[in-house]
Amino acid sequence: MVLTALTVLTLNMFLPALPAMQAAFGVSEAVIGRAISVYMGVAAILQLILGPVSDRIGRRPVILGMLAIYVFASILCLLAEDITLFLAARTAQAVAVGGGILASAVVRDMYDGRSAAAKLSLIASAMAVAPMLAPMVGGVLEHAFGWRSIFVAYTGLGAGLLAWCWYDLGETKARTTMAAQGVRSLLTSKLYWAYVGVQAMGVGVFYVFLTGAPFVMAEAFGLGTAQTGLVLGTTTAGFLVGAGVGTRLVQHVDGLRLILFGRLVPVIGVGLACLFFASGGTALWPLIGATLSVGLGNGLSIPSAAAGALSVRPDLAGSASGFGGSVMLALGAVLTSVATLIIEVYATPLALLALMAAIASGALVAAVAARAWAGTEVAAGGAVN
Repeated sequence: MVLTALTVLTLNMFLPALPAMQAAFGVSEAVIGRAISVYMGVAAILQLILGPVSDRIGRRPVILGMLAIYVFASILCLLAEDITLFLAARTAQAVAVGGGILASAVVRDMYDGRSAAAKLSLIASAMAVAPMLAPMVGGVLEHAFGWRSIFVAYTGLGAGLLAWCWYDLGETKARTTMAAQGVRSLLTSKLYWAYVGVQAMGVGVFYVFLTGAPFVMAEAFGLGTAQTGLVLGTTTAGFLVGAGVGTRLVQHVDGLRLILFGRLVPVIGVGLACLFFASGGTALWPLIGATLSVGLGNGLSIPSAAAGALSVRPDLAGSASGFGGSVMLALGAVLTSVATLIIEVYATPLALLALMAAIASGALVAAVAARAWAGTEVAAGGAVN
């Protein structure tokens, strides 16, 4: 779970310190902002590389190599006195994205079907909590000790994980040869892409809400920053509940049924909220109910969809995790851009919810397709069941 959370912590924990870092280096907001944009771009590319490499040479050497680079890059960020070195080192920190990819692959190496889905629910919970805690921790560190203390924390976290994995993590991948035709069979599998679609569009609804909600809260409801933060937290609360329930249900319920149910929840919740605001309603509670349904549905469906995607070709779990993660990141970037364009013109609850409903419906279609194709496509590891 800590290895998975490293991806989010590295992206989010230093955000409260951006103004202090800008002043320290004497650069513009646009330049210091590259510490985020370049990081995300390189992370998307690395997801396409690290997964397949781990399928070829094993999980352990890739994880250890990733963490060694991460520690070295964090030290350079800590010591950097000019912006060029800092941004170069910050870009190298993007290897942290391997944490989420390889942790999921290790889980699939060690567990099958429902057990994998249950373990992935715990990992998903860490990914849900980390975005809330990381900025708070970063803000406290910057206020108490200055912005460089955040990179001390990154260095310590990376070094601790490196020592832990060196001592405790053995190789989990069976010794097989990754052939080009194997990767081709994965990338041409309709079932695999249906599972990825469930994940990408489910997370996409969440991204759209986070992008548009602050503007809608201010314009339509007159909420301040603190109140808006509480509303934003409802999706995470719903996710934690959904993931907790899903961890228990997946041991007794067919995984594809759980995915379908999880995708129905936000379609119904967001759809009802759309009807409320379309009929002239102005209360806040239907919007909160809709966001809770988004989190709940994601918690119920995404871990099982992730396990399903990794089960299509268990011998290529690293590739499956990497390719799927890259698609999720790319689709998230597109959807947040679309949300920004719409909300700039129509900063209303109905406009935001209508976009969320459309994406949630797409995720439901992907879930229906996964159930249909699971019955006809013979997967090497089988679908989640």
